[in-house]
Amino acid sequence: MSTTGLNITNPVFLEQLKTLNPAQRQAIESTEGPLLVLAGAGTGKTRVLTTRLAAILLSRKAWPSQILAVTFTNKAAHEMIARVTELIGGPVEGLWLGTFHSICVRILRRHAELLGLQSSFTILDTDDQLRLIKQIIKAEEIDDKKFPPRVLASIISLWKDRALTPDKISDPASDFERAAFRIYRIYQDRLKVLNAVDFGDLILHCLKLFTDHSDVLAHYTTQFRYILVDEYQDTNVAQYLWLRLLAQGSGNVCCVGDDDQSIYGWRGAEIGNILRFEKDFPGAIIIRLEQNYRSNAHILGAASGLIAQNTGRFGKTLWTEQNGGEKVRIQGTWDGEEEARIVADEVEALQRKNQSLNQMAILVRAGFQTREFEERFITLGIPYRVIGGPRFYERLEIRDALAYIRIVVQPNDSLAFERIVNTPRRGIGTSTLQILHQYARLEEISLIEATSRLMETDEVRGKAKTALQGLLYDIERWRNQLKTHEPGELARLILDESGYTGMWQADKSPEAPGRLENLKEFVNAIDEFENLSTFLEHVSLVMENTHGTRSDMVNIMTLHSAKGLEFNSVFLAGWEEGLFPHPRALGEGGDAGLEEERRLAYVGLTRARERAMITFAANRRIHNQWQSSLPSRFIDELPLENTERIMLGRRHPFIRRSSPPKLQALKEPSRSLQKKDFQLQERVFHMKFGYGRIVSLDGDKLEIEFEHTGLKKVMKSFVGVAK
Repeated sequence: MSTTGLNITNPVFLEQLKTLNPAQRQAIESTEGPLLVLAGAGTGKTRVLTTRLAAILLSRKAWPSQILAVTFTNKAAHEMIARVTELIGGPVEGLWLGTFHSICVRILRRHAELLGLQSSFTILDTDDQLRLIKQIIKAEEIDDKKFPPRVLASIISLWKDRALTPDKISDPASDFERAAFRIYRIYQDRLKVLNAVDFGDLILHCLKLFTDHSDVLAHYTTQFRYILVDEYQDTNVAQYLWLRLLAQGSGNVCCVGDDDQSIYGWRGAEIGNILRFEKDFPGAIIIRLEQNYRSNAHILGAASGLIAQNTGRFGKTLWTEQNGGEKVRIQGTWDGEEEARIVADEVEALQRKNQSLNQMAILVRAGFQTREFEERFITLGIPYRVIGGPRFYERLEIRDALAYIRIVVQPNDSLAFERIVNTPRRGIGTSTLQILHQYARLEEISLIEATSRLMETDEVRGKAKTALQGLLYDIERWRNQLKTHEPGELARLILDESGYTGMWQADKSPEAPGRLENLKEFVNAIDEFENLSTFLEHVSLVMENTHGTRSDMVNIMTLHSAKGLEFNSVFLAGWEEGLFPHPRALGEGGDAGLEEERRLAYVGLTRARERAMITFAANRRIHNQWQSSLPSRFIDELPLENTERIMLGRRHPFIRRSSPPKLQALKEPSRSLQKKDFQLQERVFHMKFGYGRIVSLDGDKLEIEFEHTGLKKVMKSFVGVAK
């Protein structure tokens, strides 16, 4: 290793060195000065990081206490420690290796008094943080319905991620921000009195420590001769500023990351941090790791062609020594149910070939998409797990919605009544609930019956009594509508009239939009059943079937949850406009939002080792309305030479109520009438929209003026020649 003067004789390390490619080896040998390692998906990033760390130690360029290695998760930190220990042949004592937060805790414990804290300060978790904010809201007489505590907590956390202390915030733009700013100042003062910090404070306080006490900063910049940072593309502003301060000493800072995998902008990550590395650290070396050890050539070709459409990137092209392999399959389906059926069929076919279910994953853009896959797998008896979140019917908002349905169908369901009685808040306090429970136990009756009887007495008074009377009236009214309303329509009415939907619409937290999407999917699910009782029975059976003990299971997760994982077979569902790219990302982020969505698609594709299948539905029920969907623009961006396209799967008769409107009244055009080439003004037939004339052609897409439904843009796969 003459390029850097390293003299290492450790046989384990030298054996490891032989397995590295030239770019990986260069990243390990370039120990001096600033270095950015652009590590593409599956290119051996962790191996480079750990081998580089071991090289610095074995060459005696620094003692363990002089190395700072920062990761984003405790799991990554533990893995690095284990690998370095194996490489150097023994434990490493004194190494500063951990997450941003754990490193900051270590520093703050040493210097807490300089910030007006005691070294024994408490670190509040999310629940404690929320409880404290609620106390302040109450003391300040702020309307917690207009300004929900969770929303205010989210705004405060976002400010901390951006390194904004109260004194740095000027002219809050909205009522929410003004309320949050007021709470923020009081909250920070209250934390100091309690000798406590929250997670955002850990980095924020370290920044204040370094900027206000130059001697402390000088101590650490002198101590840390080498700095290594993992997943640099995911750093937020506060983490970036913290690193910049520490790196101004020796200048030996190595950041490893992938600008093409920056997908967490919605939670504060700044892709600009990695893109301006050369500007921040003049003279920096940039090394690209492009040899992929995970995926076949077609998967890499498709992923590279897709991400090349982004302009905000350094640019690199993944390649592999593997020849051949399966092309990326793009499969069109009629609707979401057929999509789930086709994917489940593929899973069963692979299982029959002795493929492990553990090595299969279904990746979706939004959480509500999991329901149809879950129910299909349960029907077929295919075991599965949902990673990164609860199963569909175990989600908080779905359990709440189920409780509303249960109490309407079954008046004696006390557990359901207890769950919904004050959700959303109706001013029914703990003391009132105690009275209801006590009376129900004494009389051995249901909670709702006890409530009904107590409305005729004075045990419950005031606002609580009025609220309970209103709730009982609503439940009875909904119960009378069981026979007059379709089940999905009634479920929607219940959630709207109870105020439950409105509660989440008013919630400005990052989780609220996803919860609303799940509630819409919940109503969609009910539409497929004859009545609410049948639906509740179905859910009970579904929940019972989820408690299996098998370890070999299909993995279902969102694309965001899949980062860092890999599988032999990956199914990427719902690639259509209006879903992926997600309209919220486009609306809030514009072109930057579109590029992050494209990076998310890239991450999904590069999870696959042997095969990747992309599916889209021609019809998707959105806001409980059937809409004709176009394939995602990302599909058009995939290179033809790396993909196999089946634009329409098998067609099945639609006999359920959930079928798209008017479908049963239309007949599918004969296959002999279908053709590939159409002409302007040609009269055609569409299964859903009926007869019309073509007004424009754009590849596989046609714009048709339909006789009864007006101008629509559709896929030509769904169009036949009119008789």
